[in-house]
Amino acid sequence: MNKGKFIVFEGLDGSGKGTQINLLIEEMKKQGRRVYQTAEPTASSTGGMIRDALGGFVGRNAYELSALFLADRIFHNTNPKNGIRYFIDQGIDVVCDRYYYSSFAYQGIDADLDWVMNLNLGCREIIRPDVCIFLDADTDSCDERIEKNRFDREIYENKVLQKKIRQRFFEVFDKIKDQENIKIVDAVRSIPEVSADIIKIYESIKEK
Repeated sequence: MNKGKFIVFEGLDGSGKGTQINLLIEEMKKQGRRVYQTAEPTASSTGGMIRDALGGFVGRNAYELSALFLADRIFHNTNPKNGIRYFIDQGIDVVCDRYYYSSFAYQGIDADLDWVMNLNLGCREIIRPDVCIFLDADTDSCDERIEKNRFDREIYENKVLQKKIRQRFFEVFDKIKDQENIKIVDAVRSIPEVSADIIKIYESIKEK
């Protein structure tokens, strides 16, 4: 049995990940692929602790958040019932909204970046994706989308931080460009244009 593909979407808050994930999965299913959609943080108890912190309900520093995300990510990979590894081994493609790249970019602002990266990249239980698709959008465009579609903002959802996070994403991608398959897609275009590029990326990795 061929293993499934592991596809990760990354981008700033408001970059359009949810819309593009749904469109890709729709195309994958049309092609007869079996697909499991997931996201981080997960629905686990650790994921709940993370969401409380991101929502501003519980104060945690960047090191605490990094450790919580690591624990949640290991669970996400290894859960024998609905973990990433389980589905990939069953020949099912996995599409994930956020992964360790977000830890590097978000928590890597206030925590030591190399420490955060080593925690994740050095953990054998954490699978590396077949491709990371980064939806690149300027902070003004993302902020407009957040304002239009959200009632409340999470702790990272302000333009000053988002500019730093976008810069950090590109710093991280430069650090790991030789070890990871990262595709940057211009997300400040029409939804069909962005979707067409993403489908081409998927086509390039699905039979490898």
